[in-house]
Amino acid sequence: MKPFSKFTGIIAPLDRPNVDTDAIIPKQFLKSLKRSGFGPNLFDDWRYLDEADLINTDQSREINPGFILNQPPYDKAEVLLARENFGCGSSREHAVWALTDFGFRTVLAPSFADIFYSNSFKNGFLPVVLKENDIDELFASVTANTGQQATVNLEQQIVELVNGPTYSFDIEVNLKERLIKGLDDIGQTLQMADEIRKYETKRASQAPWLFPENNG
Repeated sequence: MKPFSKFTGIIAPLDRPNVDTDAIIPKQFLKSLKRSGFGPNLFDDWRYLDEADLINTDQSREINPGFILNQPPYDKAEVLLARENFGCGSSREHAVWALTDFGFRTVLAPSFADIFYSNSFKNGFLPVVLKENDIDELFASVTANTGQQATVNLEQQIVELVNGPTYSFDIEVNLKERLIKGLDDIGQTLQMADEIRKYETKRASQAPWLFPENNG
C-alpha cells in the first residue's frame, strides 16, 4: 500500500450531505474484487446522463456537464470536500476503491459513516474530520476560487490552503501510523512476524500433537 505523508492537490466541492456508498459506486458495478477499474463509475448516476451498458464496455456515454467532477480543473482533483455523514449506507469497500481509482487521496468532511471510515484506512485513503465551521469556510473559499488547492499534511495533522488558512484535525495514533507506513491489515500483522514465529515454536513444543507437520 502506498505510504501517505503529505501532498498538495485541487479541492473538488461536493456540497451534499449523507452521500451514501450506492451514490459513490452503484451496486451494478460491484462485480470485481480488484481494487482498480472503478474510477470511471464513481458517482455514476450523477456524472452521466445515460445508463451504462454493462455488456458493451466500449460504450460512449453522455456526461452531465453540471456535475462538478466533469468540469475542469475538478476532473483532476485529489481532495474531495464533502458534508456530514459521508459514506453512509452499505459497507461496500468498493466505495473507497472508486474514490482512489478516480484519483482522490483524501476526503474532508465534518463526519463519516463508521464502516466507510474504517475501510478508508485499510486502503491508504485518508478521511479527515474537520469542524463544521471549518468545512463551511472551505466551501466558501473553493466556491470563490476555482481550482483552489490544499496541502494535506498527515504527519502534522493539518490541512492548509495554498495562500490561505490552516485547519488542524485529530486522528488515532495507530491509524495515522498505518497510513504513513503504508500498511494494510496484512502489513500490520507482518510487523509482528518475529513474535508470531516465537509463539508458534513455543506452542509446538508444548502441544506437538497440534503440529503434525513437525512430527514426520
